[in-house]
Amino acid sequence: MAARPKKYPLWYVWLRNAGHWLVAQAFFVLMAVLQRLPAERAIDFLERAARRFGPRYPRSRIARDNLKQAFPEKAQAEIEEILTEMWGSLGRTAGEYAWLDQIFDFDDNHPERSRFEIVGIDNFAALREHKGPTICFTAHTGNWEILPIAAAAYGCNITALFRAPSNPFIARRVLAARRTAMGHLVPSRAGAAWALAGVLEQGGKVGLLVDQYLLNGIPVRFFGRQTKANHLLAKLARQFDCPVYPTRTIRQPNGRFRIEVEPAMAIPRDGAGRVDVPALTQAVNDVVERWVREYPGQWLWMHRRWRS
Repeated sequence: MAARPKKYPLWYVWLRNAGHWLVAQAFFVLMAVLQRLPAERAIDFLERAARRFGPRYPRSRIARDNLKQAFPEKAQAEIEEILTEMWGSLGRTAGEYAWLDQIFDFDDNHPERSRFEIVGIDNFAALREHKGPTICFTAHTGNWEILPIAAAAYGCNITALFRAPSNPFIARRVLAARRTAMGHLVPSRAGAAWALAGVLEQGGKVGLLVDQYLLNGIPVRFFGRQTKANHLLAKLARQFDCPVYPTRTIRQPNGRFRIEVEPAMAIPRDGAGRVDVPALTQAVNDVVERWVREYPGQWLWMHRRWRS
């Protein structure tokens, strides 16, 4: 028999909702203040604040533990340096939310004037022009929110799987803001897989974040350690037998970005010629590990990636 959902007393629900509302109002005030300031000054301020106070945040213990498991050869000082850089990147990402619909300024005619550099233009063109279902994926590195904006700016409509914030008031506001410039969004909840499959069935394109632990996922090796990974991407690739493109953003000095679109992956297949779901899931995690090793301070280390 399935377990019944836990019921909380009315007073507890009221206090929880009141807390969510207060936090949301503080967040909205912060965003309103940021939007009245010059963008670069506000983002730089948030980066400095995050670097100073972030390492003291209790969840930084999770990040430190993850870093020690991923890089057992690194000294504590190196771990702290990566952790501080992660918080700086996260602070900038939070500030950049205020300008998500304005931040992408790439100009083909004058690329030197843009804060963006795009690597793999031919791969992006192949992704955009492909007739039929297509999957692209990224990880929580750099500013992952920019990728759908960049794609939409060049006429590539990608339906992205969206994990809403746990605060319902913030979630509604953020989802509404993101819809203005980021194409279609599918909230990450029950039925999301069916929604993405429906997009692919119509010959559309979907984007997924693939770097978090999933309790009901399949075993993979990540940084040489056993963990579980979401195999939704591989299941969709098997169902629709479509190309899979790795994409990421990389932070550069002076508030600049590099967007990379890699060639479509070589898809592993089983003896019957069908997409090998475990092998493809491992290959996707190998790509993420390569990215994280290259720029460890730009990945979000606060997810519990390895669990007993």
